[in-house]
Amino acid sequence: MNIRFSILSSGSTGNATIIEGGSCRLLLDVGVSVKRLEQLLVQQGIPPATITGILVTHEHSDHIKGLGSFMRKYKVPVYANKKTWNALASIVGEIPEDSVNMIKTGDKLTFEQIQVESFPISHDAAEPVAYNFQLNNQKLSIVTDTGYMSPIIREKIRDADVLVIEANHDIQMLRVGSYPWNVKRRILSDVGHLSNEAAGEALCELISTKTKRVYLAHLSQQHNMLELAKLTVHNILYENQIVLGSRPIELKDTYPNRATAWDDLGTEILSQNIAQKFV
Repeated sequence: MNIRFSILSSGSTGNATIIEGGSCRLLLDVGVSVKRLEQLLVQQGIPPATITGILVTHEHSDHIKGLGSFMRKYKVPVYANKKTWNALASIVGEIPEDSVNMIKTGDKLTFEQIQVESFPISHDAAEPVAYNFQLNNQKLSIVTDTGYMSPIIREKIRDADVLVIEANHDIQMLRVGSYPWNVKRRILSDVGHLSNEAAGEALCELISTKTKRVYLAHLSQQHNMLELAKLTVHNILYENQIVLGSRPIELKDTYPNRATAWDDLGTEILSQNIAQKFV
């Protein structure tokens, strides 16, 4: 039995990911409308009523926009730390009290076959977290919305089979962009978002012989481009002489307006034609 997942939506307009292992189906964030989430799930062959639970990273709108409505419609339990829930409770509206499960950052939870662990990240939210998902010897790590890759984050995700890591912006594009300076300063800060360069530098340490794929996520539509993000990360890995022998590794895209294909962690190469081999 393997973990498989699909990033349903990624970016400042909304974030949601489905993670499946056996009969367990978890949503990570509900940052899109219920109608849109239903469409995305059905497109991926998942009836919305079969969701086992929802995990929340933090309370910003692009991660919880449809949370309350989805919980009310499908009676799905949600899991979040206390500070995050207190920050979003008034936003999601009235929901059944028994649907809310308070967890502590660092808790290890088991959902049927999938083991889930949260860990702290650096973002301007109440108590933001990222998550690891494990099944048997497979590990998926999803880290976005962090201003920098702390030693704790690096330690938690170091041995992942598949990494989903933020590559939010190109620094120069952001600096010359139309955002007010206070917004630019926030994005560039230690409680903002990872740049392409920061993602590449972190991956130099994180990629190992176990790594199969890396997804570049939460890209800014104003201050980044898919090919630029991939090229920047690729060049940094190449310059730092990341060597993986003869086994290719893939750099994968994520999208704000469509889901990624299902990724089965037991699969070595999803699409050989776009594999990036770092030597």
